[in-house]
Amino acid sequence: MNLNKIIIVGRVVDTPEVRTTQGGQTVASIRVATNRVWTDAKGQRQEKTEFHSVVLWRRLGEIASQYLQKGGLVLIEGRLETRSWQDASGNKRFRTEIVAESMQLGPKSQGRSEGQPAPAKQEKEEQAPAAEIPIIEENEDVDVKDIPF
Repeated sequence: MNLNKIIIVGRVVDTPEVRTTQGGQTVASIRVATNRVWTDAKGQRQEKTEFHSVVLWRRLGEIASQYLQKGGLVLIEGRLETRSWQDASGNKRFRTEIVAESMQLGPKSQGRSEGQPAPAKQEKEEQAPAAEIPIIEENEDVDVKDIPF
């Protein structure tokens, strides 16, 4: 059995780059940063950030272009795909990307602009229950009214 499946949860690095193919299909490209934190053998806290290139086709690309912003949290589920091409110098180049098959948008920022600290955590009694955030499939039509923010 073969399986090519990847799931990442991370922060959008920049505004989505959106274009349309000659055939009229929308395609968006984003980069997502994920962090890994661990304690090394000396007891020191270590952190490493990985940057992932993600391609979102058709309706997923349209939704990404409308709702994803730099710093926003996103869950991407998809597959790894490697493309190859020849650059202007004749060298063969490769790029491995995540081709998104579904996307889940993170919670909407509560009026914060970039660079501002998150509001202080509320006491448990004051916290509203988290709303369930829908998962958007690649071939699924989405009505703007269905988006929870």
